Amino acid sequence: MRVLTVNPGSSSLKVSLLDADDTVLAEDSAGGHEMAGLVADLPRPDAVGVRFVHGGTDFTAPVRVDEKVTARLRALADLAPLHQPASLHALAEITGVLPDVPAVACFDTAFHAALPAAAATYALPREWCERFGLRRYGFHGLSFSYAVRRAGEMIGADPAALRMVVCHLGAGASLCAVAEGRSVDTTMGFTPLEGLVMASRAGSVDPGIPLWLIEHGLAPAEVGDALERDSGLRGLTGTGDMRRVRERAARHDATALAALDVYHHRLRACAAAMTASLGGLDVLVFTGGIGEHDAAVRLRLAEDLAYLGTSVDPDRNAAADGDTDVTAAGAAVRALVVAAREDLEIATGVRRCLRGDGPPGATG
Repeated sequence: MRVLTVNPGSSSLKVSLLDADDTVLAEDSAGGHEMAGLVADLPRPDAVGVRFVHGGTDFTAPVRVDEKVTARLRALADLAPLHQPASLHALAEITGVLPDVPAVACFDTAFHAALPAAAATYALPREWCERFGLRRYGFHGLSFSYAVRRAGEMIGADPAALRMVVCHLGAGASLCAVAEGRSVDTTMGFTPLEGLVMASRAGSVDPGIPLWLIEHGLAPAEVGDALERDSGLRGLTGTGDMRRVRERAARHDATALAALDVYHHRLRACAAAMTASLGGLDVLVFTGGIGEHDAAVRLRLAEDLAYLGTSVDPDRNAAADGDTDVTAAGAAVRALVVAAREDLEIATGVRRCLRGDGPPGATG
């Protein structure tokens, strides 16, 4: 089955055409409005897979798209405002261009659907949780699922026998604690706002802060927009691009140096929390744009977690390109860089869904 994977971001998208053996036949990226032009130049696929950040409680596995599914996905848009609308737009574009090709929605939340209740439950009124579906959903699941499998291949071990912390670090960022091959804890929550400091998202803040700001005159929409788009590294430095922040820090810019300290303080604390959920650590995995390309982030986190036995080889870490084992000699914990391949995970989900050999995509 030849699968076209569509991976939308908040302002652009990536498309890849994979053959039956997952060979990439073609790939490209562009703004969502250019979908028709991108697809017109590609061989016709047998199926299409579209990445959706949020599946809520309705979708816990890939699901074939129809009008009912689309309506339920649209209802989740306000829980992931940077990405869900972009995915809905991409879905509409691709089904318009390829109306007779089956389309499957694949979800970042699905990998975390079986989180233990203790990790998924917020200490809020039970009535609210039941009425509104308030729980920790977690995100970046397509990336985590692939990284776990690939990490096992790289070290020749069954992922089910390993305690892993996977760090998906990019413009959006989250960590996942993986035991027996499954997500048992993660840093993002009900929405992608919780957890780490990100490019433009605040990460975890005292919930009293937005309440106080609203009570003192700011509109809820203004607060929400700022938390999503004008916070994180952008709020601290004026730019959400980690490369620009590093360049400024190299020039001893005090604002950039302070922002990096804030970024790493949260990253260290959250990574340590993930290891506590696992009761230890066997493998530390880095993926995502920053995780794959920023050697300084990897080195600093490994040093911060050295009490657990993490250490990276400086030369291999600095030269890492694609899938790379950067573990220092004698380190108790393996440290790996895994190139993000959400396209492979999407294609796998599409084939399982259309063959009918996976779990149902919709629940409830």
